[in-house]
Amino acid sequence: MAERYNAFSFVDRISSLEPGIRAKGHFRVPGAVEDFPSSLVAEAIGQLAAWVSMDQLDYRFRPVAGIAAELTFLRAVQPGQRLDLEVEIDNCSGTDVAYGGRALVDGKVVVELHHSLGPMLPMEEFDQPADVRERFALLRDLGAPEGRYQGVPEIELVPLEQIPGQMLKATLRVPETAPFFGDHFPRRPVFPATLLLNTQLKAAIRLASESDYWPRNTPLWAGRVRDLKMRSFILPGQEPEIRLALADPVQGFALATMTTHIGGKRVAHALAEIGPLTVSPEKR
Repeated sequence: MAERYNAFSFVDRISSLEPGIRAKGHFRVPGAVEDFPSSLVAEAIGQLAAWVSMDQLDYRFRPVAGIAAELTFLRAVQPGQRLDLEVEIDNCSGTDVAYGGRALVDGKVVVELHHSLGPMLPMEEFDQPADVRERFALLRDLGAPEGRYQGVPEIELVPLEQIPGQMLKATLRVPETAPFFGDHFPRRPVFPATLLLNTQLKAAIRLASESDYWPRNTPLWAGRVRDLKMRSFILPGQEPEIRLALADPVQGFALATMTTHIGGKRVAHALAEIGPLTVSPEKR
């Protein structure tokens, strides 16, 4: 499968490892891609934590997206830059893995994850344990070739209801097929939580840009995401409903409540702080 470890894998090498405790690694963002959003930087941190936990549990289990108390997006990452990844494992068992981590570019932190929790599920449901074990050995040795990632397709949002600058309901059209499904995961493809987050954040920023609070054409971004929870998988071809509600800005930042629903049931939730691009969370 050509997509495996190419379409949605963001660790090139694991350069340092204390088994079950901490690790460092890196990923080179290919220069040819159009962009590399902060949500995928968070994905890279989570993937490094997943490698540490899968190795610790002898490839019997693998973690999936669950909870993140806080994600802080400090700086944008540009194509061609190298992400230096660091994770600390607080607890790892056959039930879940608790961890935190960060990504740096040229020694400066670009993304931080705080108090993340990934539920463990049987490895064989998602992948071939022997193949994953072999890949880990490669990452710990010479590493994988750089430049494998070629970007992801734009995920379509179809508006259903909207009040400019206040709220949005839209249908998320998850593709039935896409290269990233072959990498996430081969035996049980699911829509990556970080692609859901990226789609929501872009929509929330567009919604905030319609507000009269900021001067027209003020560049906005999401500097912090809190209380992120994934309650169930989103499958290829599904069309969940995305709901965004933007509160009135306080001290220059607006809180966006972002929820995802399938069949009337909430399957994901997160809060995002939207504000001027010139003010990062570390300066607040």
